[in-house]
Amino acid sequence: MKAIRIHAPGEPEVMQLETLDDRVPGPKQVLVKVQAIGVNPVETYIRAGQYAMLPETPYTPGMDCAGTVQAVGEGVTRVNPGDRVYVAGTVTGSYAEQTIAEEHRVHPLPEGISFQQGAAIGVPCTTAYHALFQRAAALPGDTIMVHGATGGVGIAAIQLAKAAGMTVIATGGSDEGRQLVAAEGADHVLDHAADGYMDQVMELTDGKGVDVILEMLANVNLGKDLTVLGRQGRVVVIGSRGPVEINPRDTMGRRASIIGCALFQITPEEYRSAHAALVAGLRNGTLKPVISQELPLADAAKAHHLVMEPGARGKIVLLP
Repeated sequence: MKAIRIHAPGEPEVMQLETLDDRVPGPKQVLVKVQAIGVNPVETYIRAGQYAMLPETPYTPGMDCAGTVQAVGEGVTRVNPGDRVYVAGTVTGSYAEQTIAEEHRVHPLPEGISFQQGAAIGVPCTTAYHALFQRAAALPGDTIMVHGATGGVGIAAIQLAKAAGMTVIATGGSDEGRQLVAAEGADHVLDHAADGYMDQVMELTDGKGVDVILEMLANVNLGKDLTVLGRQGRVVVIGSRGPVEINPRDTMGRRASIIGCALFQITPEEYRSAHAALVAGLRNGTLKPVISQELPLADAAKAHHLVMEPGARGKIVLLP
């Protein structure tokens, strides 16, 4: 089988397409024939050697994919060969024609959801659900702001929040991105490249501020976020690319909270609950991942360049 391999950390071009032996699942493991692969920003940090936990080299990158079950190991009862599935976390890496995952990481892919959409569920949708419901404890009737809403996490957060009865303010940096999040259900859409856009947040909430902010670039925005929170508001930090200076007093009168969200810290109970909700959303049509680009597996390096560029409009996937 073909797979991307990384022999040493470095630039995207260190990823090379190689031929490996076919995989064989062990006990409680599932072998999946991969049809589509999700590309996530965190994989670029791991590839570059800039992440807290790094795999031993050589390795195949990737966490998310979708495809069909090819074989199952001893003791597997939840899936059978031929089942359509999405995978949220692999043992052997997802940038490949085959991958092995633990049974509990393999989930049913409902009819009507493409393999490309299935590959966009794992990291983005789990992060959105975990941040919104499990970390921020957002409730129906809340007003939330998705700060940087045009990528996979942001779009999933909009869909999940709207399905739960929340009012959504979403921001994007391009006309195309803002049109996309409006089409996905955001009640109000702001240009986060425009001067004074945070003043509009206060106007839209009649001066009360928002209940929850999902923040994709905290090193740029966290200080501003704190000024538009309502009483007991919460900022959930999903992404950051460096340090930031804030005024702690902006948290005090509001009794505001800054909450970290790191998917690798999710508990088994949170993971199980999140995916039960995500599968339900896929089945009832309230969760529909948006795909922006499809590239061949051999273009993994190009995908790593693209996923870090501003102006996302959905998810980048690789096709083996």
